[in-house]
Amino acid sequence: MARTLVPATIAREPWGIILPLFALNTFGSVVLYSAAGGHLKPWALLHEIHFAVFLVMAFVISRMSKEFFKWAAFPVYGVLIVLLVLVELLGAVRGGSQRWLDIGFMQLQPSELMKPAIVLALAKFFDMMPPGMTRSWRVLVPLAGIVGVPALLVILQPDLGTGLSIVAGAAVVVFLAGLPMWWFMGAGGAIAVAAPLAFFTLLHGYQRDRVLVFLNPESDPLGKGYHITQSKIAIGSGGFWGKGFGNGSQSHLDYLPEAHTDFAFATMAEEWGLAGGIFVLAVFLWVFRWGMRVAQNAPDRFSSLLAAGMTFTIFFYMAINTMMVLGLAPVVGIPLPWISHGGSAMMTNMICIGMLMAVDRWSRRDGSLGS
Repeated sequence: MARTLVPATIAREPWGIILPLFALNTFGSVVLYSAAGGHLKPWALLHEIHFAVFLVMAFVISRMSKEFFKWAAFPVYGVLIVLLVLVELLGAVRGGSQRWLDIGFMQLQPSELMKPAIVLALAKFFDMMPPGMTRSWRVLVPLAGIVGVPALLVILQPDLGTGLSIVAGAAVVVFLAGLPMWWFMGAGGAIAVAAPLAFFTLLHGYQRDRVLVFLNPESDPLGKGYHITQSKIAIGSGGFWGKGFGNGSQSHLDYLPEAHTDFAFATMAEEWGLAGGIFVLAVFLWVFRWGMRVAQNAPDRFSSLLAAGMTFTIFFYMAINTMMVLGLAPVVGIPLPWISHGGSAMMTNMICIGMLMAVDRWSRRDGSLGS
């Protein structure tokens, strides 16, 4: 009876992912409202506007055909390469990094958009390739170019965290595409050997400081270790139930830096405690479970790689940010999806959701045709 009361066009929407996203984003707006001292501006209201606009964008993406995605994969990748070059030439500098292009209504960060774009390009790349070719060494040359060029451009900004995110998303798609395991083991060994050399020769001074502070934040609690020290204090002082909405002293008294962006999870944990943290992580786990189920049910190789890569892209945001604020990873400036304030990151994650909804629609359409 209830099903007959709901129009079919509405009932067919993937409410199993839309409602959890509404829950996360609403909770994020509550956290940002508190971080602003009980005001909708400058963060909470804009956070909701970004979500509404990009949710519409996600629905538009979800209606696109598989053929359009395949056709657009390389052109989109190429446009973003051009935008990354423009960032180097014309980009705005903030916090010592040159990452943004001013497009009027927001500061666009092309490196963020490259995260889903690299997944889309690699899904198309492996879809074009005969399955037997994935185990040939000849595949490594184009792969190195597709992944290496954007990663290098992003690292030069400098933005090591986003560069590593691009490489990590690409590595997941490459692994699922069926490349030999010993290639990954060899790459891991090479990275282990090269990492100490890169640490002393390629990283900027502030990037080396972040790694050293991560290893021993108490060595300079009022200087380089200030961010992570204050984050731990905020999270620990929240206890199980938290201090209560609007009662977070670390954020309200400006002890906690970037309380509305990188350390929004710490702001939340101080006021909502472990219970709030469990809620956030539980909703994220629901999102990842839904995404991987979409990948498993995908009708073909391209769709499966695309869905798995998009799911991992969102997972990487969540995992690195929560590990960062807990002191389990260096501070690399990666926001928490739908909780932290930030238009470019919101756009990126909603693009991932839109592509996941598209794959889900393809699967249901092909399943209905098959039956």
